[in-house]
Amino acid sequence: MPKFLLKRWYGLHMVLALSFCLLLLAILTMYHWLYGAIGIICVIGLVLVSRYLEKEFQRDLRMYLATISHRVKKAGEGVIQELPIGIVLYNEEQIIEWTNPYLQKMTGDDALIGKSLSEVFPELEWKPEQKQVELIHDGNVYEVLIRPEERLLYFTEITEYKELLNRYNRERPALAIIHLDNLDEVSQVMDDQSRTQLSTSVAGVINEWAQKHNIYLRRLSADKFLAVMDRETLDKVEESRFDILDVVREMTADNKIPITLSIGVAAGGSSFVQLGQTAQSSLDIALGRGGDQAAMKVGNRLTFYGGKSNAVEKRTRVRARVIAHALRDLIHEADHVIVMGHKNPDMDSIGASLGVLKAVQVNGKQAYVVLDEVTPAIERLMEEVYANEELAKCFVTPEESLDIVTNRTLLVIVDTHRPALVIEPRLLQETSRIVVIDHHRRAEDFVTDPVLVYLEPYASSTAELVSELLQYQSDRIQIENLIATALLAGIVVDTKSFAFRTGSRTFEAASFLRRNGADTASVQRFLKEDLNQFVRRAKIVMNTEIFMDKMAIAIGNPEESYTQVEVAQAAELLLTLSGIHASFVVARRADNAVMISARSLGDINVQSIMEQMGGGGHLTGAATQIEGITIEDAVAQLKEVLKSAL
Repeated sequence: MPKFLLKRWYGLHMVLALSFCLLLLAILTMYHWLYGAIGIICVIGLVLVSRYLEKEFQRDLRMYLATISHRVKKAGEGVIQELPIGIVLYNEEQIIEWTNPYLQKMTGDDALIGKSLSEVFPELEWKPEQKQVELIHDGNVYEVLIRPEERLLYFTEITEYKELLNRYNRERPALAIIHLDNLDEVSQVMDDQSRTQLSTSVAGVINEWAQKHNIYLRRLSADKFLAVMDRETLDKVEESRFDILDVVREMTADNKIPITLSIGVAAGGSSFVQLGQTAQSSLDIALGRGGDQAAMKVGNRLTFYGGKSNAVEKRTRVRARVIAHALRDLIHEADHVIVMGHKNPDMDSIGASLGVLKAVQVNGKQAYVVLDEVTPAIERLMEEVYANEELAKCFVTPEESLDIVTNRTLLVIVDTHRPALVIEPRLLQETSRIVVIDHHRRAEDFVTDPVLVYLEPYASSTAELVSELLQYQSDRIQIENLIATALLAGIVVDTKSFAFRTGSRTFEAASFLRRNGADTASVQRFLKEDLNQFVRRAKIVMNTEIFMDKMAIAIGNPEESYTQVEVAQAAELLLTLSGIHASFVVARRADNAVMISARSLGDINVQSIMEQMGGGGHLTGAATQIEGITIEDAVAQLKEVLKSAL
């Protein structure tokens, strides 16, 4: 115990003793005055001793406090001098007024006072609201704490931490699932020897690619591989844009149908379980987009590579039959069915909706089709529909659909799979029984937890898929002429009169519809346009710029608004010009949003281009819509994307 504390302890006890003595003194005085006098002398002596000890206590306390203050000040000066943190004091003009020795050692300059911060640290910049920045100086990394109110900077070296963090990020695991898209379709016409030789040669190429990049590869089945790598290796593979896709396709190009790969990649997960689930999900997305591409998901970022070829048409209808039977069971379990397409409906969307409506009626259930507006593309067809009393009562507005939906309602979404594009997004929250039927390549956003998905990018149109499903709903199905005609019109529109994206199953679906009363003359009547629309489209084509020698970019009149159909038709018309491999039409909609419609002959992937601008579609046909931007800015953005992509 310190000396002053000991004396303090004595002082307190002396006070108590004095009080006790005074009490005894009073009692003694009552008995004899002599005893009282002696007691008074004793008390006075006690007070004098206590006073002396109090003065000693105060003197020792002052000495102790002075010693502590000196030691703390000395320790503080030593810390500032020896602490491995650089300290800079600057004035309002950012001129250095004082630094500690560590900063001088850090910069190798002993004469820092009087120099400006920008002269000593030209890389150091910060915004007024920033309290912390990183600085790279002489190859070292520093964390700079900013205290603008005191005009102080603190420099802490974090080079080892950053190197460790970078090493951790480089060595984080990544998983990839490699799938041979069409091995069965290619090899089913081969003998056993040729099939084995083909499979071995493809596997050999994939193994060579894995060894080249130091990837652990494990074959899971005849058409599936598992690849394990670190993030550094994945970055190198990404830099090559997954060239294994091109290698396998070109190696098997001599086959009637070349073999293509789909790759689902995942990185950045917190566990191997999550990585595996994400890799499988990425593979599903790649397959849903038609295959021949890699889908890589790192955190929340999903990136696509490849997709240079159209989806290969499946030769068998096994999947169509299975989906048709599953759809029939779901219809029987529902109290009623609501069919919904995308906003600004076209002929394919309405034709497919009418086809699903017929499938529901064949199974004895009530169905409703949601329609918000009649666009010019479907105006003539809807006139025929509304003239038919039975069909007209099946069409409801979005508000009416919300009134009739229940938790047992089956919601069938056709010609889209993106929640943002459906006519009434609120319907998705009102029922958990959702079916998706679509032919577009799968986008990153998808309807949440559908009970059934029929997504076939190889198909020419959703109307083609629905026509096949109708054939398995009943052995003796009879389709009204108007519904069959609407389905055929959807196929005609999306294939440009059977000129693009047309396979053998497209003609089979058209043949089925023709046998059931589809009228080709009515199809042509539904697709006719008036003179004003033709002139508006021609004016768009007149304002065309040839970009990079093989692409046409046309711009609509900024003072006018256009429909999606007008812009799409203008893009298709530009594609017929000599030397044009891809066309892009930029115009403004009625709600002031800028829309871009893109078309190509197949050698330029317009889907990936439109995806970079927030849209999507097919390899040969895609579009996007951008809000809050001018047409000039949209064209400039499109050109930058084209330069980067090509």
